Amino acid sequence: MALDLQRHELTNRAIAAADRPRGFPDQNMSIQVRSVSLAKYSAIASGLGMDPVSMLRHVGLDPSCLLTPDLRIPEVSLANILEASSKSGESNSLGLLMGETWRLSDFGVLSLLLQHQATLRQALQELKNYRHLLSDSVVVDIAEHPQVTVLQCALVTGRTHPGRQPMELAVAALLSLCRHQLGRDWMPRRVHFTHAAPASTLIHQRVFGPYLEFGSDFDGLVLGRDELDRHNVLIDVGMARYARDFIELQPRGEARKVSHAVLRAVHLLLPRGRHTIDQVSQHLGVSPRTLQRQLEQEGAHFQSLVNDVRREQAQRLIEGQAHSITEVAQLVGFAETSAFSRWFGQQFGVSPSRWKKD
Repeated sequence: MALDLQRHELTNRAIAAADRPRGFPDQNMSIQVRSVSLAKYSAIASGLGMDPVSMLRHVGLDPSCLLTPDLRIPEVSLANILEASSKSGESNSLGLLMGETWRLSDFGVLSLLLQHQATLRQALQELKNYRHLLSDSVVVDIAEHPQVTVLQCALVTGRTHPGRQPMELAVAALLSLCRHQLGRDWMPRRVHFTHAAPASTLIHQRVFGPYLEFGSDFDGLVLGRDELDRHNVLIDVGMARYARDFIELQPRGEARKVSHAVLRAVHLLLPRGRHTIDQVSQHLGVSPRTLQRQLEQEGAHFQSLVNDVRREQAQRLIEGQAHSITEVAQLVGFAETSAFSRWFGQQFGVSPSRWKKD
């Protein structure tokens, strides 16, 4: 009886946290992810004394999501559940605890194809090719440097702050793919998060190792330069071909919307100063004219999408207090600080320096 009362109290606190205004726009409901994360949520939340069924019902999700990993659910609902539960339960690292249990099979229909890729580079390319089957939100990009390779993870959500819990879950899932290719005990050289360090990083060190950097410019993993192309001796080329043929039979659905692809691309390219329609279309492998036509068919406009991402990132960087205004201007694609300041004032009604002080 005492345990039931405690579980009831924790669940009520989580629901109360989920009720607090978050400013998540309605359009975020169109960004969807697979429900496999909720099965992991159920096990972890129950172990922490919460009632996952009540939490799902509160955010408008059918409890059947807990048993069916391949349903499509709104990303914002998953984010709300994770953030609220972390504030009310015994652990404030719920997303990371879920990510710690992530296995290759949790990539669903892509699992067999990923398993039989010759290198991590090829596995990541297949993940990019078929990401519409997994998530509208998660984007992984490869940045190669002379000594290291950076796997940058971004979440396209429409929110200024995607949330610590969803991001730690995503980076931990990426880690599981790396370990499949590089060895079960493999550790990254360093792990970066844009959010501030929590009060305790013991779970982070257990999952990722000791080399952690919080308040960083990006979220993701740092690998050795040669690890991206280390050969996987266990691949079966015939099995990979079979898996790809099977995947091609899967319905593509709304997740293939071009506007979603543009948002994902701009999230990655904007900090590099590459945000023109020519540069984005090149990244997506289509001509600028084709991209413009496809966006028009969806009722979307390229510059509006760029501006949405720019607003989101500028606000996050300014509020983070880790960058000067000049640095923020460069990270959101402005060559001149004065131009950024004018744009910021038009968007938010105050100067970036005033916003930073407030």
